[in-house]
Amino acid sequence: MACRFEITLPAGAAADLTAARQALDEIDRLENQLTVYRDSSEVSFINQTAGQRAVPVEPNLFELLALARKLHEETDGAFDITAGPLIRCWGFFQRHGRVPALEELEAARASVGMHHVVLDSEKKSVRFQSPNVEINLGSIGKGYALDRVASSMRSRVNFALLSGGNSSVVAIGNGSGDGWRVGLRHPRAKNSRLAVFKLCDCAMGTSGAGEQYFENGGKRYGHILDPRSGMPAEGVVLVSVIASSAALADALATAFFVGGRELAERYCCSHSGILVLMLEEGNLTPVIIGERKLCNLEVIC
Repeated sequence: MACRFEITLPAGAAADLTAARQALDEIDRLENQLTVYRDSSEVSFINQTAGQRAVPVEPNLFELLALARKLHEETDGAFDITAGPLIRCWGFFQRHGRVPALEELEAARASVGMHHVVLDSEKKSVRFQSPNVEINLGSIGKGYALDRVASSMRSRVNFALLSGGNSSVVAIGNGSGDGWRVGLRHPRAKNSRLAVFKLCDCAMGTSGAGEQYFENGGKRYGHILDPRSGMPAEGVVLVSVIASSAALADALATAFFVGGRELAERYCCSHSGILVLMLEEGNLTPVIIGERKLCNLEVIC
């Protein structure tokens, strides 16, 4: 998952260290299952095999794929785990970005879309209807891994803050009493904060293209791609989403970065308990969409 995972415990919670260490060990196991950077992972095996035949999938992973399909439908295709060919096409798989030729881009787009993926809920199997389909769980995998370990920790600890890199967070309990304080770095001023969240029994996911990007011909290309057009998403600088689970928060942050304010507003109108902070291109102040009880947000800029 190409990031550092950390677990923060309150002062005096030495008895919870064993649970925290075991949770980090579980993260390693999930990495071995989800990553596309190891040929031995279950996801890599699916990508190598599901174009030829149906592949039985570990039950929890199957449920994650089913969630990805649901979110794909609910976000009008802005969230799409089949964007693997596009990620490779633009050079972001190896983190050497480049502008692909039009023919290469169109060939990659032909293999993108959840309509290529057949999920059999009875057999818990997945089949690709095209041999070039490739799933990549980078936009939901970190959150999913945090959800899995948070679920096991909740029965053993009262308070903990779990994080995956700078983009995925799960809060167990309310920290010091008024919520776990999590600062959001300003994408245009790395030594400043854009906002501070106070999280209580919820998760936060953040998407931005401030670190993974390249420039070509005077134009900046970010690593978050619009799976519908095949092009890097434009119009949004950063999105943070507060939701009930980290997998949901991660996926929605990516979808709203791609789909913009209109998609975020439409989604929040029909789904309660979602809080969105979005900084758009050309704006100095972020917009706030939706709401989440027991969670507070302070915009600093």
